[in-house]
Amino acid sequence: MRRRLALAALLVATPAAAHVTAVPHAEPGWTFAPELAIPLGLSAVLYALGAIRLSRRSAGGRRPLRPRAALFGAGWLCLAASVVSPLHQAGELSFTAHMIEHELLMLAAAPLLVLSRPLAPLLWAFPAAARRGLGRVGAWPPLRAGWRGVSAPVTATLIQAAALWLWHAPALFDRALASDGWHIAQHLSFLVSALIFWSAMLHPKAQRAGVAAVCLFATSVVAGFLGALMAFSASPWYARYAAMGLAPFGLTPAEDQQLAGLLMWIPGGLVHAAAALALVARALRPAGLPRGAGSATSHP
Repeated sequence: MRRRLALAALLVATPAAAHVTAVPHAEPGWTFAPELAIPLGLSAVLYALGAIRLSRRSAGGRRPLRPRAALFGAGWLCLAASVVSPLHQAGELSFTAHMIEHELLMLAAAPLLVLSRPLAPLLWAFPAAARRGLGRVGAWPPLRAGWRGVSAPVTATLIQAAALWLWHAPALFDRALASDGWHIAQHLSFLVSALIFWSAMLHPKAQRAGVAAVCLFATSVVAGFLGALMAFSASPWYARYAAMGLAPFGLTPAEDQQLAGLLMWIPGGLVHAAAALALVARALRPAGLPRGAGSATSHP
């Protein structure tokens, strides 16, 4: 239930759902449009307020909250970098920049936010009556059943893979580049599917750790294959970028796409593979053995 409410709170506050304009900017700069700045700032204020209130009521004070607050801050900064930094507008001129934006959302911001488990601080930002109401919503049986379904490792993997492949189909991608509404839908799909995916991968039950590791390896292959197709393609897939002639850093549309494909293929695959190996190592560690401890052999 806690993960479900955390996901809902993050989605309410997320600024990644907005793209300001479908018209390319000649000189990419910072984006401080209300559609982006208000949700981004609101999420930070709610978390900070809730964390302060929670630390005052915690016997250990602020110290137990610091690691998770650091994870939330790192995820928030990655989210901000993808939607308000010059990278956001550069993505309208370069597929490589657009790919970096998507990778920040799906491979950095989403797992960091999931690892921070921000439910408690976010809930404590609200009055007691509101917290109780949110708790009742989270306990609603149909909602709990739905969350269990979509957050199962295999289901979450299929959801993210579908979002990734469908939105990179030329017809849908070009439509997203030409329309604010479709661009909002694209980025929402990427962020929501990534939050669901990493919730399933990073907080699995002990008996599901092996399944989650297999799903992570499978995702590295599925995403890597799509990236490889882009990297080895001799012609650009997307009419919007092809019509621009050159990317801002002097690459042809085909070269720009090839570089974007490499970014999806190699760094993306490494992130998923590393997470899978971490899960395998955790699953293979004997019960009761401290993390980082090695096996010891006694000699008489």
